Amino acid sequence: MEIRYCKVEVLIPEEFIVKLRNGLNEMGVLTVGRYDHVVSYSRVRGYWRPLQGANPYDGEIGGLSSGSECKLEFRCRYDEIADVKKVIRGIHPYEEPIINVLPLL
Repeated sequence: MEIRYCKVEVLIPEEFIVKLRNGLNEMGVLTVGRYDHVVSYSRVRGYWRPLQGANPYDGEIGGLSSGSECKLEFRCRYDEIADVKKVIRGIHPYEEPIINVLPLL
């Protein structure tokens, strides 16, 4: 079975959503039919603890942190995922962004 599309989920601070949405839309990956900028997000609560050697966007080494962030979701062609990840990493403020790629059957 050939995978043509995937769903991408990205955890990101809310203030970066518009910039990421615009960057992905410029690539053409947020187009569905005769619509572009097709993306959704929801607010979530996250926890993290930066370990020794980390360069955290938020929080302190060794301290458990929590805060609000957003889960941005969109569909794209599976063969574009490498370029999609480059755009996300170029805009995302986290040292290690969470990018989930789920193949769609």
